[in-house]
Amino acid sequence: MGQITIYKNNYMDSTVVSNLFIDEYMKDANDAQLKVYIYLLRVMNSNAATSISDMADLFNHTEKDIIRALTYWEKHHLLSLEYDSNKNIIGIHMEEPTGKQAGEIIPLAPVVSMSKTAETTYPIENIAVQEAVIPQKPSYSLDEIKLFKEKESTEQLIFIMEQYLQKPLSVADINTILFLSDKLHFSDDLIDYLVQYCVDRGKKDFRYIEKVAISWAENHVTTPQEAEKYAHKYDKTIYSIMNALGKSNSPSPKEVEFIKRWTDEYGFETDVIFEACERTVLATENHRFEYADKILSSWKNAEVHHKADIQKIDELYQKKKNATAFANKQPANNKFNQFKQHDYDFDAIERAILSQ
Repeated sequence: MGQITIYKNNYMDSTVVSNLFIDEYMKDANDAQLKVYIYLLRVMNSNAATSISDMADLFNHTEKDIIRALTYWEKHHLLSLEYDSNKNIIGIHMEEPTGKQAGEIIPLAPVVSMSKTAETTYPIENIAVQEAVIPQKPSYSLDEIKLFKEKESTEQLIFIMEQYLQKPLSVADINTILFLSDKLHFSDDLIDYLVQYCVDRGKKDFRYIEKVAISWAENHVTTPQEAEKYAHKYDKTIYSIMNALGKSNSPSPKEVEFIKRWTDEYGFETDVIFEACERTVLATENHRFEYADKILSSWKNAEVHHKADIQKIDELYQKKKNATAFANKQPANNKFNQFKQHDYDFDAIERAILSQ
């Protein structure tokens, strides 16, 4: 007797999420990771295809965010990634959350396929970077802080930090140090290097120190040597952007804040940032960081993810400009129009900056 094909005629427009996922996995996942996992369940349910660029566009995340989310769930055995001979992702095998009985993972069919029309491919070596899960900072009791302070190594560490910061540490400060030691598993040497690193950059605020520590933990920094390498790589990005804006000086805290906004908050790759820097340098000699920020902010609002997206914005703006020139009976192909046109008014930007 031949095989019988079963058709799902009673399709319900709903997506089922395992209670085990909600109870044991959801609390530790970040926004991007949750969106990607639930969306994959949705795609699996509809037997549709997707791609990394599709998910990045849908959720307004960078493609690196999507890759990190996929590898995060692969690390937790909720999916496995399938690659072709060129090490590009071609399929995602969804897995059942691990049960309490035999501890086995029950695989499902590879129902989520990666669209072959995606413009970008992702070598496995670029996907292997996994984001660490960072716990929330607890509010330790006074007894816990007292026990921590009474440790001989802690006394010495606090003394050194007070010399760096030139002030006595408050209970809140020590609470942060205990968090670094207890939850982030930073050694005393790494905490020492962390504070020295921040002070050398003019930052003595413990909120800033904590942010740097979390960034290091997310990037699996565990020793002062690894921190030095990571900091060098970070500084290299900052100075390359400084150079692209025609700046040869050391960055001010405000300039670092701009760059961090472009790389972290906006999620732009350096090629997009360099493009904005190039246009800024051609447009003005003053307030270059503010100019570049206006450009990159407009690109973020226009949902630019790749350098190719910028060309589409330029083409649209040029069409509008040609139409306006034609309506005003002015020649559109004048000398100024030989340059790339952009969807922002530099004169207006400068007026806005000078009025602040």
